[in-house]
Amino acid sequence: MDFFVTAIDTDSGKTLVSAILCEALHADYWKPVQAGLPRDADVVKDLVTNKTTTIHPERYILQHAMSPHAAARLESITIRTADFTRPSTSRDLIIEGAGGCLVPLNDTEFVIDLVPKLNAEIILVADLYLGSINHTLLTVEALRTRGLNPLGIIFNGEPNTESERIICHHSGLKVLLHIGKEPVINRQMVKKYAEQYNRLRTQ
Repeated sequence: MDFFVTAIDTDSGKTLVSAILCEALHADYWKPVQAGLPRDADVVKDLVTNKTTTIHPERYILQHAMSPHAAARLESITIRTADFTRPSTSRDLIIEGAGGCLVPLNDTEFVIDLVPKLNAEIILVADLYLGSINHTLLTVEALRTRGLNPLGIIFNGEPNTESERIICHHSGLKVLLHIGKEPVINRQMVKKYAEQYNRLRTQ
């Protein structure tokens, strides 16, 4: 199965979640569009300890750390969803989006428009900050308006029981994992949450 990791904002923790999912599922990893350096693929590679995960090359690597449509324009590149093809692999594939789901690829298409083309299940990452309830519910509404229903949600950061409760109440999303506010992000931390994810998905 393929999973598309998207989020409610740019710094929600998509790359960390992608590494955890790769570790848990021994899945491959692919970031279709990389805008700015360092490469998220290199971060995932450094965090995963299993010997199965393969890191597939990006379709586009843009030098500027900004919205892909803006970076592409600066570099005289045109990004189109028609240009993307799923990497060849028989394993599960973790696909990491760029920024939030409505980050533009060009003047007419958004990052989330890759999902129907790639036929992947959506995992939504939400960090918990003042305003995150609104941003999360708006993201879910935007997805469902397009006929896309997330498989579930992963909360990342300092726990907020009431925020999490009301988000789940209104969205109906299943909580796949809680990632706490960790002082260090390393392989041991990723392995810990990968084990938690596997326990939760078998319950």
